[in-house]
Amino acid sequence: MSQPLLEVRNLRTYLNSGGRTVKAVDDVSFSIPKGETFCLVGESGSGKSISALSVIRLLPQGIASHPGGEILFNGQDILKLPEDALRGIRGSQIAMIFQEPMTSLNPVFSVGEQITEALQLHHPTMSDEEALDRALLALEQVQIPKARERFRDYPHQLSGGQRQRVMIAMALACEPDLLIADEPTTALDVTVQAEILRLLRQLQDDTGMSTLFITHDFGVVAQMAQQVGVMQQGKLVEVGSTAQVLRHPQHAYTQQLLAAVPENLVRNPGGRNPSPALPLSGKGARGDGTSSYSSPDKGRLGGVSSPALLSIRNLNVWFPIKKGLLRRTVDHVRAVDDVSLDIPKGQIVALVGESGCGKTTLGRAVLQLEKPTSGSIQLHGQELTGLSARELRPLRPKMQIAFQDPQSSLNPRLLVETTLTEPLKAHGIGVNQEERIERAAQILDDMQLPRDALWRYPHEFSGGQRQRIGLARALVLNPEFIVCDEITSALDVSVQAEILQLLLKIRDEHNLTLLFITHNIGVVEYLSDQTMVMYKGKIVERGATAEVCGNPQEDYTQKLLSAVPRLLFN
Repeated sequence: MSQPLLEVRNLRTYLNSGGRTVKAVDDVSFSIPKGETFCLVGESGSGKSISALSVIRLLPQGIASHPGGEILFNGQDILKLPEDALRGIRGSQIAMIFQEPMTSLNPVFSVGEQITEALQLHHPTMSDEEALDRALLALEQVQIPKARERFRDYPHQLSGGQRQRVMIAMALACEPDLLIADEPTTALDVTVQAEILRLLRQLQDDTGMSTLFITHDFGVVAQMAQQVGVMQQGKLVEVGSTAQVLRHPQHAYTQQLLAAVPENLVRNPGGRNPSPALPLSGKGARGDGTSSYSSPDKGRLGGVSSPALLSIRNLNVWFPIKKGLLRRTVDHVRAVDDVSLDIPKGQIVALVGESGCGKTTLGRAVLQLEKPTSGSIQLHGQELTGLSARELRPLRPKMQIAFQDPQSSLNPRLLVETTLTEPLKAHGIGVNQEERIERAAQILDDMQLPRDALWRYPHEFSGGQRQRIGLARALVLNPEFIVCDEITSALDVSVQAEILQLLLKIRDEHNLTLLFITHNIGVVEYLSDQTMVMYKGKIVERGATAEVCGNPQEDYTQKLLSAVPRLLFN
């Protein structure tokens, strides 16, 4: 084994707040040789991110302390370096990709300005033109479409996946010796994830860069890592080569995590048979531009008729492109382009595709959060398009959404109690506040969160816990239909398994209907009855999940499935 670039010895990181001391990292040791990748896996709150932030010393000094241990980077103990020496290392020699790009990118600067600022900060002699060219190259390397145009965009103008790619581009632009990647591919669709992982491997080969990679995707671990460390409650409970840990896990916790991977879960825990609800053959079954949900009574589950809850016909959502001094419309972005489908009552329909293909726009249009350009959307036969906000109000409890990024969708100034009881109060549910609080507490029980979480703020929770709060907000009104927009992307595998099984349980008990937007094919295969594949605003393939994932007909679907990281070794 080559000389370690980073060596962590008996690291202890304690967090002190309110008179309490939390041993976030407790006697952790590992090393990363030059040009290799070390993966840290474990549940939310296990200490993975704290370990990474300790390495680069980004934890607040008034709260965090290191009562023991060493962090040796190129032979220097990071814990003993003064602040000015650390500034020379951060960004140029050690770069970090953070988990939540919306809160890491500055909202008042364009993404191009933020990348060029980082470049010129660490390379003071670099000219503006050189920084521009280097920043554009970094955006192109991470597969940002039309990089020169996106260069001037602000973070809020990009999709979640595009924002994450900008973060990766910013970290890689300075060609660091050590890259710390905290869930860098969480928000990416599988094809872009495959490109990013390929890029990281190529950079390692070309530059000898080492990587500390934090992830909950064991398929990514199998592809990227030479060594794996499994963390539980601040301790490293198992360390070894990737093949050894994933094939022959020794610790019970590692075995539990691997058992929770979607491809290892027991199918159909809810007791329902995922029988085809769409025709699997004949015209309209696949991407010919027509709906394979040809009529409400065509959907069947286990031989029982499943009438359509939601019917969409010829739906278009176009955004105008305005140019010139008078801002005249010269063209349109066809985010959703002539989509027709029915979603049978009580079924889970997965919608997959790359970032920017129109998945989220379609989901928002269904809920009338985005006004359609044309077409028809009917819920229980009632037309939704054209209704005013006042007319839609009685229908809102029936239709809910769980958003992709809980950090930006939850109000940071509101207690969880207020977040969950305000919708109940607005719709006249519950005779008094005590009854509404009890309803909110019951939902938190379902989400495997403690009841005292009601009296805390969103920033006091981990990313996975915030996602469960977002799902609780969607469920608190007891809706019939929920759009789930990448709700498992921020969850570690064990929590993800619990949420998926919980969704199946709720679906069975309440005949809930879900439009499940995701890029995780393993989740699709486990959870959904039907799968629709979206590309450039159109549905290009649809059918029963087993048929679409097991025998894809379209080239694009085959490309998506081939990019999925699996627990396989060369």
